[in-house]
Parts: sequence; C-alpha cells; structure tokens
Amino acid sequence: MTDRPELEQIDPETPDQGNELLNRLKASVPEAFSDGKLDVEALQSLLGDKVEGGPERFTFTWAGKREAMAMLQAPSSATLAPDPDNSINFEDAQHVFIEGENLEVLKVLYRSYFGRVKLIYIDPPYNTGNDFIYPDNFADPLDHYLKLTGQRTEDGDDTTSKTETAGRLHSGWLSMMYPRLSLARQFLADDGVIMMSINDKEQPNLRRLADEVFGEENFIAQLVWEKGRKNDAKLFSVGHEYIIVYGKSVAALKEDKTVWREEKPGAREIWDKYVELREEYGEDDKTISVALQKWFSDLPKGDPSKKWSRYKRVDKYGPWRDRDISWPGGDGPSYDVIHPKTKKPCNVPDRGWIYSNPKEMQKFIDLGLVVFRDDHTEPPFRKAHIRPVVEELEAEDEIDSEDEAEQEELATQVRGTYFYKQSQVAVRALRELMQIPAAGKKKGFAKVFDNPKDSVELARLFKYVCNGTEKPLVMDFFGGSGSSAEAVLSLTADTNPDMRFITVQLPEPCDPKDKTGKAALAAGFATIADVARARITKVIENMGGGGLGLRVFKLSETSLKRWTGVEAKDPEAYAAQLEAFTDSLAPGWQPQDVIWEVALREGYSLTSAVDELEIDTGPTFWRVSDEDRSFTICLDDALTLDAVAPLGLNKDDMFVCRDTALDDTLAANLALQCRLKVI
Repeated sequence: MTDRPELEQIDPETPDQGNELLNRLKASVPEAFSDGKLDVEALQSLLGDKVEGGPERFTFTWAGKREAMAMLQAPSSATLAPDPDNSINFEDAQHVFIEGENLEVLKVLYRSYFGRVKLIYIDPPYNTGNDFIYPDNFADPLDHYLKLTGQRTEDGDDTTSKTETAGRLHSGWLSMMYPRLSLARQFLADDGVIMMSINDKEQPNLRRLADEVFGEENFIAQLVWEKGRKNDAKLFSVGHEYIIVYGKSVAALKEDKTVWREEKPGAREIWDKYVELREEYGEDDKTISVALQKWFSDLPKGDPSKKWSRYKRVDKYGPWRDRDISWPGGDGPSYDVIHPKTKKPCNVPDRGWIYSNPKEMQKFIDLGLVVFRDDHTEPPFRKAHIRPVVEELEAEDEIDSEDEAEQEELATQVRGTYFYKQSQVAVRALRELMQIPAAGKKKGFAKVFDNPKDSVELARLFKYVCNGTEKPLVMDFFGGSGSSAEAVLSLTADTNPDMRFITVQLPEPCDPKDKTGKAALAAGFATIADVARARITKVIENMGGGGLGLRVFKLSETSLKRWTGVEAKDPEAYAAQLEAFTDSLAPGWQPQDVIWEVALREGYSLTSAVDELEIDTGPTFWRVSDEDRSFTICLDDALTLDAVAPLGLNKDDMFVCRDTALDDTLAANLALQCRLKVI
C-alpha cells in the first residue's frame, strides 16, 4: 500500500498582511531574523544611527487607529464570483467591474495585483457625518456587506455609520481610509501614482494620512479643481475640491526620467506621422524630415497640426524645432563656445547663454540638443522636441522664468495645479448618457446620481500620467457612478487601446427619501453599483459594443470549507468537524465560482482565460491561463490515473483537484509528476 503524501492545499483565506510585511522584510534584511522571527534589536543595530530616538517626534494618530491596523492585517475568507449575465463579452473582456465592499475586495485582489497598477484614482466619501456608508465599528466588513446585500440576516441597521453623533467624526473616517490606502500602496507599480479627490473637510487629515502611508517624500502635488461660484454663500463661495497626488516612489519616477506633458491639439497627429515615417524609412532622419515637411504642407489650412509646422526636422528623439539659446530677461553668463568647424568662439547672445557654465553647455552639445550654424558669427540654437527630452526640461527647471510667448509656441505643456470645470457639465453629461425620462416632465432626463465626477477631466489627468505606459491599469475602489471607468474607455478609443480599468463599488441602496434616489429606483437601479454598471454598459454600447467588453464580479462568501481548529481532545466536536470535511466544498458550490476563487488565491488576474479542455476520459478539466502561466483544475469527486493521463502533466505544471477525489496511490503519483494542490 502506498502512503498518502502530505499535499499542499489551496489557502481558503487571503494573506495576513502582517505576515506579508514580515516576509518582505525578511527578503530584504534576512540578518534581522533569528529562528524565523524578527529580532528588533538586530534590526536597530543594522540601521545604526538612522533609527530616530527620543520621545519628541511628530506622530499622527486618532481614536481607533490600532483597530484600523488590525482590520488591515486580518485575513479575509471572501472571494469574487463571476457574473456573466451582467457582463459584456465576458470571455474576452479586459475591463472589470466589481460589486462589493472595497476593503474585502482589495484583500481578495492582493496576490493578483500586487505591484501591477499604474494609476489609482479614488473619490472617497467626503464624510458629511450623516451619509457615511462604511462602518466604523470595526465589525467584519464581509459580514456588513452580506447583510447590506441581503445575503445574511440583518441584526440591526448598520448601513449608515453615525460617526458625528458617536463623537468620532474624523476618527471613523480615518479608520475607514487607513487600511484601504495601505493596501492601495501595495497595488501600485514602482512608477505608479495615486490620485485622491477630497474637499476641505478632510483634506488636512488625508494629507497627513497619505504622508504616513506613502511617505512625505512621495507627495507630488495637490491640485485645485474649481467648479464654480455659489452665489448664495454668506461669506466666501467655496466651490473647489482637491485632487491629492502621491507616487509609489518619486525616486523611481526620477530614475526612469519620467516626464509628464499634455499635448496641445494637433501634436498627437504629428507624433503618429513621425512614427509611421520612422517605420518606413528606418534611421534615415533626413528623408523622414523631408517627408514630414511635405505632410505639413499638404495639410488643410484649418488643421490644428499645421500650427506646429516648425517641428519639421527629426532626430533620434523625434520631431524638433529650433529655440533661442539665450538667457531669459538678460544678464546671462558669457563664456567661449567653440564652433566645431571654424574652431573659433561663437558670438555670445546679447542676453548671455541659457546654460550657466561651459560644462553644462558641453553636456547639451554632446546630447545633440544644441545645433551650430554654418560658422561662428552667429550663436548656435537649441532644440525643442515635440515630446520633450528630460534633459531639456531639467535645464528649464534651473531657470527662474521662461518667455511666455515662447511657451505658447511649444506643442506640449506641463499642467498646473489649478483648473476650472463647472460641476454641472458632468451632471448634464450623465443625464444625456443614461437618457432616463424625468418623471412628471414632457421632456428632459432624470438625475440618478448626485455630484458625478467629470469623466472628460479625469481622462485628461489619466492620459497625462499614463502617457507612454504600456498597457496601463487604472483602479478605482470608490467607483461611484463610474466616471473613472468612462474616462478610461474614452482613452482606449482615443490614444491608448490597451488601457484597462478595475472599478469597485459597494452596492449602497438608493435612498427612496431622496429625489435622486427616487429617480434611480424608478429607473430600476436598486443600488449605486447598479447605476455605475449601467453607465459603463451604456458607454461600451455607444462605442461599438462587445469588442471592449466588461467582466462583472460580485463579492461573495468562500466556496472552500475552512478547518475551524477543533482539537482532537474534544472527541464530539472533532468528529463533527471531520464529518463536515468529507467534502471540502461548501454546499451549493458552483464550478465557475470555485475556479475563480482558486485562481485569485493563486494570484491570477481577473482577466485570466478559463477554458474547458476537450478530454473525453470522464472528468471535466479546465485550464486557467494568465499571461505566461497557467494551471489545470478538476472538481470531479473521483479521479483515476487513466483519466488524468491525457493532461501530460510535468513537474512545471500545477494541477488542482479536490482532496477527496484522490486515493493514496494517485495522490503519490501526481505529487511526483507535477505541482499538486488540493481543495
């Protein structure tokens, strides 16, 4: 008889964040661990004088912070179940909408999206005190969600947290935000960025919290979005909001020589033409320049690209135009710059050189960013590329001011931290998109969501930050009406067809006492999640339908049974637990739900492919594939060696099945043959 080997099991819970942190620390500083445990004194010794001592240092804390940390670290047994009926072209879709409590969702997605997200945008609750849907009593978020959606019996009304009357107006909000932001940071790629909308009420607290979570050194900017004057204000009209921007690592952005620029109308078409010509003529810059000049001349008079026809010459960095090399305003430095042909000093501009010293000038000459004229009697000029080279921008940073007229002649611009867009524009756009007839009116459309964000402005911001990133993934776990999803979809049709989104929204019930809530309910939307999903669906339909696609998932309870830890010294309880585990799957389990739960526990993305294999040995096998990896799974209650043989499993393949489906001999054979995991 063959002894049954000890088999690796699929984890029924998400990772413990405390253990994850220890694992990352151990990988970086193994010498700070002894017998597998962190030696704090050893870590302090390794850090030496970099450990700040003494009691007097700034800390940011609030009532409930310890519990919020515990909430972050607590594993979740939740999972995501596919919802093909509410999806569009589920099999091929690359965009994802998730209905669920976002902290639980983030924990479920942790393994799948750690370090993979380019941009996170969130518009969290602004904490008005009486409409704060997220609980602040540190109860189980999954339990709260299941009660909210009717999947569990409601013991009491906990859908609204009265934080103000509880005396914890700011503390409850911070406790809600802390674990979510902490997980969000781990989702970001090294060059990733998070943008957070907020108003005056919680802006100071969000800045302090973000400094703690992301690091003060990774603060990028605080944008001011002015949305219009309120003429009924008694003192000042406060019509603005903020978008606070942090990077995962500003140092990584600098190391990558990241440059964010916004293209003016017509600039994109010039670049696209340049890319086309580069593919046609290879490294022949002269021929490309001639072809580009002809393209400019053939453009109709009103074409926006014609304005930028000075970008007619080409080098390895792309199209460029000449630019003044003198110091703005005058009184710039004067030194000799030797002409490469005549070997004589070039004439110095009346305002002096723009570069502060000969060494700096030589740097730009060597980079090919300075062009000499035919001889030394005229100063050289510098290049300005349609997509600026990072060294060009660094030079500008060292100069106090630039000629505004000259800036107007450039085809790209850096965004400022203030912008204006009236809030009613977004309200009207959502009404026009949804086209839900207004009750009691002969014409006009109903408003089904209050204060939607402007998807056009969000698209501008997303494009600004993600420009040049290959297949950028944008995540929004406070999805609201789906504005960020619409922004991404518009960019897939405009500039980046490979951009993808993951939007998460709690199924917050529409309020029948509220005018907007009544309109939403009358239109058939029971929850805010219904509104968001309908909006996204409408946008996709307007753009041509199923080709873009949408995968919908819902947060749900696990299909995998969990051992509760009953010990053998309690014979009756132990026997009951063993009896329950004669089947490791929960009653009523569905194959697709189990497959996706296993995939997520193994770190596969929500856009993985799930294909049923054409094998006729009896059991049903599925192959789950995600980019360059895959696994095979079978959920039948019995397997044989002959049934599995056509899979051709080898040591690099992972095979998942139910523990109860294997006898001891088959378990031993498969454990030697492949990476075997059991449920």
